[in-house]
Order: sequence, then structure tokens, then C-alpha cells
Amino acid sequence: MTKGTLEGVVYRSTGSWYDVKTELGERVQCRIVGKFRLGDLKITNPVAVGDEVLITLEQGDDEGKGNIIEIKDRENYVLRQSPRKKHQLHLIASNVDQAICVMTISQPKLKQGFIDRYLMMMEPYNIPTILVFNKKDIYTEGDLNVYEYLKEIYEDIGYQCFLVSAEKNDGIDELRDSLKDKTTLIGGQSGVGKSTLINALDPDLDLRTEEISDYTGKGQHTTTFAEMFELSNGARIIDTPGIKTLAFSHFEPLDVAHNFKEIFEVSEGCKFSNCMHLNEPKCAVKEAVQSGEISELRYFNYLKIVEEIEEQNYWERHSDM
Repeated sequence: MTKGTLEGVVYRSTGSWYDVKTELGERVQCRIVGKFRLGDLKITNPVAVGDEVLITLEQGDDEGKGNIIEIKDRENYVLRQSPRKKHQLHLIASNVDQAICVMTISQPKLKQGFIDRYLMMMEPYNIPTILVFNKKDIYTEGDLNVYEYLKEIYEDIGYQCFLVSAEKNDGIDELRDSLKDKTTLIGGQSGVGKSTLINALDPDLDLRTEEISDYTGKGQHTTTFAEMFELSNGARIIDTPGIKTLAFSHFEPLDVAHNFKEIFEVSEGCKFSNCMHLNEPKCAVKEAVQSGEISELRYFNYLKIVEEIEEQNYWERHSDM
């Protein structure tokens, strides 16, 4: 193994150790040396899968291991509110070309609001997102009608939708083509078949999968840490642990308004430039919802997120009194 400083990319993060693939094609387990910050943000983890880094190699007893001494400038990154520390952020991945949100209509039952929260996580960083509805093979006619309804809503505002069955390898070829030569972050709630989907995209990966719990009807976690995998067509997929909930205490209400694409576009017609589309007069967004131009479902989810942020801000202000 070459001594000295090497360039590499973080392929796996366990929170304390990072697997880095070096420019020589070798995988090195690394720790962080020094403190890394992301502006003024309070983050739980300074390094993410996808980061381009500089490392030095250890000598002596730790030979074969390394230290991350520098993080190169990121093209972009994906953040979420830490599920354990609401005032801190968790860095999910960096330098991604696109994202996939995997979901199902049933088993587990669709939580439609999660789609808009996932999109809300990507939009501030201008990361294109693909919606993948998995487990097509078990859908009833009613489930398929729900899919067609959602597909019309989301493709109308610019999000590509795929209906697939990872189990039956149905629709996988088209999805694989959309990933070619790109780095794609893949996420979703537990039990939607994320690992099975990645295995279908490249069977050589053979990721561990588990069944839906018969007792709870909920998915079982199979991905513990974020990890990047290489597919034979030049694609790289960053797999992430199943997400239970997504909250946005690090945003202001206006951030939400700016990152629901169709709401932001229509808001140019509002009387007030800082219109939040709640109870303001002459609101073009509310008129668009009434006319059907903007999905009532999307608008409801927008209101829900804004309400959560405003409530959080209220309690934070009053807790200091």
C-alpha cells in the first residue's frame, strides 16, 4: 500500500469509522483527525458517504488503517434533522446526482405525507428525485388506482415515477437505465423493499433483506449504516437506513414555501411577496388549490410541515422566558 497522502471517496460510515476507497482502488478504514464543520450548522457527523477526502496512512500497529485529514469542497449534500437530537442535523450523503424515494402502496401501507417530506429534504439542494413504487406484484386494483393518481400529481410537477416489483424483477431494467453513470441516494421508510430493490438492480451485491413483521405489519431495519455500492453499469448507489419520520426544525416556514416547487411557482401571483398561503388575502396559491391546478394533497402536506415548524419555533421562543 502506498505511503503518504492519498485521495479517496467515503464509501461507508459507521459513525466512528469511515471506509474510504482510495485513488488506487484500495479500501481503507479511516478515523477523523481534527474538527470539521459545515458552516454554522450543528451536525452530528462531520463526514458523509460520498465525500471526497484526503487521507494519510497509519504506520506501526495500525498499519492498514488511515486518517481523514481533509474534506474536499462538496458539490451538494443532504441533511436531515437528527432523529435523536432535534437541535442538531445529520449529514446523510454528499456529491449526489439524484435521489430515489422508495415506497409501497401496501405492505407496509403508504404514508403519502412521507413523499413530500422526502422531496422537501432534497429540494433545497436542487437534487432531482425519482419516486419508485415497489411491490407492484401484490397490488390490488385499488392500489393501482392510487398509484396512477399519485403518478399524475408528481409527474405533473416534474418528478419521474416508476412502478416496479423488485421481487419479480418487473420494471427494473428501466429504473437501472436511469441510474447509469450517476451517484444516486436511495431512501425510504422501513419495509418498502429497498435492499431487495438494490439486489434486483445488481444481483452480485446480495444485500441482506428481511421480511415485514407479521406482528406489527411494519418493516424490519436491514441497513444499519449508510453505504455506497457500485453497479456494473457505472452507477453508484448510496443506501441509507430506513427512515421512520422526517422533521424540519432547521427550516423556517418560508423555506417550505420556497421548496414546494409548484407552490413557489404560483406564489409569484400572490398579493404579498412574503405570503405563506395560509389566510392571506388574494393568495394565488389558495386559488390554484381551489381550481385544482395545485394538488390538495400536496397543499395539505405543505400546511402540516409549516404548522410543525411554527409550533416548534413558538415553544423555543417561550422556553427562554
